[in-house]
Amino acid sequence: MAPATHPEVAALLERAHRLGADPRNTNYAGGNASAKATATDPVTGGAVDLMWVKGSGGDLGTLTEAGLAVLRLDRLRALTAVYPGPEREDEMVAAFDYCLHGKGGAAPSIDTAMHGLVDAAHVDHLHPDSGIALACAADGEKLTQECFGDKVAWVPWRRPGFQLGLDIAAIKEANPQAVGVILGGHGITAWGETSEECERNALWIIRTAEEFLERQGRQDPFGAPLAGWEPLPEAERRARAAALAPVLRAISSQDRPQVGHFTDSAPVLDFLAHAEHPRLAALGTSCPDHFLRTKVRPLVLDLPPTAPLEDAVARLEELHAAYRADYQAYYDRHATEDSPAIRGADPAIVLVPGVGMFSYGKDKQTARVAGEFYVNAINVMRGAEAVSAYAPINEAEKFRIEYWALEEAKLQRMPKPKPLATRIALVTGAGSGIGKAIAHRLVAEGACVVVADLNEENARAVAEELGGPDRAVAVTVDVTGEEAIRAAFDEALLAFGGVDLVVNNAGISISKPLLETTARDWDLQHDIMARGSFLVSREAARVLIAQKLGGDIVYIASKNAVFAGPNNIAYSATKADQAHQVRLLAAELGEHGIRVNGVNPDGVVRGSGIFSSGWGAQRAATYGVPEEKLGEFYAQRTILKREVLPEHVANAVFALTGGELTHTTGLHVPVDAGVAAAFLR
Repeated sequence: MAPATHPEVAALLERAHRLGADPRNTNYAGGNASAKATATDPVTGGAVDLMWVKGSGGDLGTLTEAGLAVLRLDRLRALTAVYPGPEREDEMVAAFDYCLHGKGGAAPSIDTAMHGLVDAAHVDHLHPDSGIALACAADGEKLTQECFGDKVAWVPWRRPGFQLGLDIAAIKEANPQAVGVILGGHGITAWGETSEECERNALWIIRTAEEFLERQGRQDPFGAPLAGWEPLPEAERRARAAALAPVLRAISSQDRPQVGHFTDSAPVLDFLAHAEHPRLAALGTSCPDHFLRTKVRPLVLDLPPTAPLEDAVARLEELHAAYRADYQAYYDRHATEDSPAIRGADPAIVLVPGVGMFSYGKDKQTARVAGEFYVNAINVMRGAEAVSAYAPINEAEKFRIEYWALEEAKLQRMPKPKPLATRIALVTGAGSGIGKAIAHRLVAEGACVVVADLNEENARAVAEELGGPDRAVAVTVDVTGEEAIRAAFDEALLAFGGVDLVVNNAGISISKPLLETTARDWDLQHDIMARGSFLVSREAARVLIAQKLGGDIVYIASKNAVFAGPNNIAYSATKADQAHQVRLLAAELGEHGIRVNGVNPDGVVRGSGIFSSGWGAQRAATYGVPEEKLGEFYAQRTILKREVLPEHVANAVFALTGGELTHTTGLHVPVDAGVAAAFLR
């Protein structure tokens, strides 16, 4: 039985959740909180003083007890006697392991010393925009005194670590009236003797700073509005963003593929519509939490939103070349023999005036959070410029954070990416049956998936099953319509930044003898599957070529493309059309690194959307078997005597796209349990 949660730990978790739930208090995964209390040592039965503190990683808003590091306070504070000084303070992180109580819980973070050395029962370290605005103002120390009097002290910039903990502890001791500090270039720290007092002090600092900036600040911190740089109307803005997205994905992914996120929120558009945005963006982001995710500075398009699209694309490519050269020079200026290798020179943030912001990362959540952090940075710039001048830490200090050995070690500890990590898939007919199974398999292997289906309710349900908007989004699309398909791809581009893998799965089936097959039956079958696959593939090719990342198009064809059963002329002819599209597109698109392959299933009855819509009853009648026995009938006519399920088709899609068959295109993989008459020859 697990031991009961200590009352002070319960209070700590409740406080963390309240603080982390409000973005005004701290950014995602930013900051940490702690509690000190006496507990019973299970070895001696005596009392032991412990500290519980948020461990490395994690988020205050969702913190659990398992996310806390648990340390013996006497051993932690004893480290001051062996501390070798600022030049070797990174060694102290390993020393924290010798202070753990029992199994120790989560790995201690770099901020552990800040919490342990400060003489207060509860400590909160947070990254509120208002606090960082003062911390990054040119005269931040003076403004801190004006704002708070002697209740909040100023701590000059120092990289997070053991020495910063010593600095804060000394300042608290010298200022007994203080309830917290502003950390230059960084954030805030508050304390209290109870959890309630600590939270109250933290919130007082944050809200007092907000009120000070509002009361004292000038109305135009970003300068005068730029004529002609106003945000485009929403529909036009989003269309422009979708048109630029494949180009920007190529720009962000030159070193390694990235997933994207787009936002056209009011703070971003307002920032980009004013005269000072180029100067401020060039200064880079502020708090260490910010630039670790946003890179040292963004790429900013220096054209108005009304510039012709082709001019914007050409200029973005020029700016990208300059950005890469500048970033390499930044690395070369500051790297030492011990520095980690450069991690890539592409931007993580791209700002497009009048349109919005594109942010990039190794997955959707990372990309989205990077964008959220840049909005934090905009808020910080606004606050600092309103009362002073924005003055973040210098470039050399930013490099020390970005290429910190401890940060590199954290990156190296991350799990190996899944096979389809960074890949973005669009699957048609994914609201049920085979398409749904494919979507599930692709997400399980690390892909982001656009669940495209005519049935909006089904598509939304599947997207929710897959984990929601950081993993899957639903789009409603009729694959017979060119505009509908273009709109579906635009939604995919705005949701994830691009598309890499397209599965043509949408379809229907009409089972009738030739003389009972109407022209309408024929046209409907071909409109959805032959025309639909062609239109989807054409739109996919436009995106894939612009992205310059290669990609995959997979057709879910059928055994009937090679060997057709009786009484299904329209269906089988359409599947033959799809099979030939695979041959033609594989040959045409190969020069762009785009592979086109097919899967030929047969007899997928259980879980199939087509069979449940009447096709099963028709095929059962054709073969003279009960509908509930149709799956067994199909299995018995195969070589392997096995029933084919949607998951088996999904397995074939993964086999074609998962990274092992890199030199395979124009192939049709049979998933029919062995139908000899359908063997290719």
